[in-house]
Amino acid sequence: MGTIEHWIGGSVTAGVSSRRAPVYQPATGQVAHEVVLAGAADVDAAVSAARVAFEGWGQESLSRRTKVLFAFRELVSRNAEKIGKIVSNEHGKVLSDAAGEVQRGLEVIEFACGIPQLLKGSYSDQASAGVDVFGFREPLGVVAGITPFNFPAMVPMWMHPIAIACGNTFVLKPSERDPSVSNFVASLWREAGLPDGVFNVVHGDHDAVDAILKHPGIAAVSFVGSTPIARYIYFEGVKSGKRVQALGGAKNHAVVLPDADPDFVAEHLVASAFGSAGERCMAVSAAVLVGAGDRLVEEVASRAAEVRVGPGDDPASEMGPVITAAARDRIENLISVGERQGARVAADGRNLKIPGYEEGFFTGPTVLDGVTPEMDVYREEIFGPVLSVVRAGDVDEAIALINSNPYGNGTAVFTSSGAAARRFQRGVRVGMIGVNVPIPVPMAYYSFGGWKDSLFGQSHIYGPDGVDFYTRGKVVTQRWPSTGASDASLHFPTAR
Repeated sequence: MGTIEHWIGGSVTAGVSSRRAPVYQPATGQVAHEVVLAGAADVDAAVSAARVAFEGWGQESLSRRTKVLFAFRELVSRNAEKIGKIVSNEHGKVLSDAAGEVQRGLEVIEFACGIPQLLKGSYSDQASAGVDVFGFREPLGVVAGITPFNFPAMVPMWMHPIAIACGNTFVLKPSERDPSVSNFVASLWREAGLPDGVFNVVHGDHDAVDAILKHPGIAAVSFVGSTPIARYIYFEGVKSGKRVQALGGAKNHAVVLPDADPDFVAEHLVASAFGSAGERCMAVSAAVLVGAGDRLVEEVASRAAEVRVGPGDDPASEMGPVITAAARDRIENLISVGERQGARVAADGRNLKIPGYEEGFFTGPTVLDGVTPEMDVYREEIFGPVLSVVRAGDVDEAIALINSNPYGNGTAVFTSSGAAARRFQRGVRVGMIGVNVPIPVPMAYYSFGGWKDSLFGQSHIYGPDGVDFYTRGKVVTQRWPSTGASDASLHFPTAR
């Protein structure tokens, strides 16, 4: 059993904290590694290394930064399969899903490779007589990212490539549940030619999070995770004078209108609800059927029962385990509570045992019909392979149901009517919307983020919002007067 240590200043270090935590292999239920847990001194060491590195990296030319980004992109692409295997081993997701995660991270790296175009400033010639005005953006300094277990490669890549391309130095605190991939990515940054200290990794739990939020040397914090923690990070970070973007949880609805193709809907509901064992903030967890839908429910339940559940490294597996035994127990308890509260279990994934992996953290795809907004399975973010089916009389009732939910991350509508789709997309108060697309994660040249309790702060992540978040603007007003010329006045200056 190996020990996963921090990556600070270009090398691996155990730091000064003596605390450790187990890292499980979810498919077997066994402890595969242990990870060191940072304290305040370890975070300070990472920030100190990043601060020293910023003196040089923040002044590097766009050409130099771009070359490093392109080299990093090639290394991630070349090692995509290895990254996927590391993710699958510690998270549990199947290899094909891990490969998709790496690809979506690569897209953000490719966006960051265009940083010379993204940081082009503005110039106004002769804004006033003999006066020109121009604006440009500069890096913030040392910035930090706190990322979740469900996408241990992709979500950090939503942050650090853009931050580094903009000239910042970065401290990453990944989830302690699946930390190995972050150290491997750090080694790729070094191989790409990134100077030591520009990218650092500190492993840890709440102690490391609090140290990051309180550290005066960190200018900005990015976070993706659950809503309670997002709320905490946002307000604590702002209180410490930091710029914060904090993306929280979700309860994503897929509205199915009567004119939708039932086979298409059933196929995509199963894929979006049970892919990655439902451990996605964009997973569809509530299907809202407008009008009669009993036949569709049975079709979805039948397909759910056929999903091949197994270890992530088995090519035959379509869905892997959830991250921990505690997560599995919580999911299955919520299913039981839903059943007691009146929901009908149309497909039951509880107490699933996979031959040869009996100790693994498996729970199967579950479909609950007749769910109402008052039930716990609807109100809580389950973060597991559970699809709740809710009924609505018409599209307006469905829109009202979505808008009454405290979350506003993602939603989708299945329909063949352009008019209904337009009514839906303009009516729902949600940040990301799919029309016949159940998981509407924006491409890297847009930005990702929800509304309401799914986002704290105004900044979405990656894309144009990411560039703005990791930089600040300067505006210069200048003139070069002739020798001896002066038109100084005590009145407020105005353009001429």
